Amino acid sequence: MVIMKHHSTLKSFNYAFQGLKTALKNEPHLRIHFTMAILALIMGAILKLTTIEWLILSFTIFWVISLELLNTVIESFVSLVSPEIQPHAKIAKDVSAAVVLTAAILSVIVGLILFMPKILLLVS
Repeated sequence: MVIMKHHSTLKSFNYAFQGLKTALKNEPHLRIHFTMAILALIMGAILKLTTIEWLILSFTIFWVISLELLNTVIESFVSLVSPEIQPHAKIAKDVSAAVVLTAAILSVIVGLILFMPKILLLVS
């Protein structure tokens, strides 16, 4: 059986932006990630990152934000199918959060590698 979509590509983009808006409104950690991303982008502009450094920074930012969005989906879905506390539901939520944590730690490491040499050059 083939399921046909009954909405346009433009409408699909609208759903995606509504999802992002909802996540930003309801998820404080996502707002933190966006704030840190904006600060990193400003730092990149000030420190004049190279093209490759911009690519690395961009991929790192989108990696963390994408995983935070996925974490939100997993947590919402688990809460929907298992409203009462269950050991497996807790594992799913905790591991999903750990995925974002590891990506956030990686982003700090990437930021240090990209920014520290340039900052040290400025202060020396």
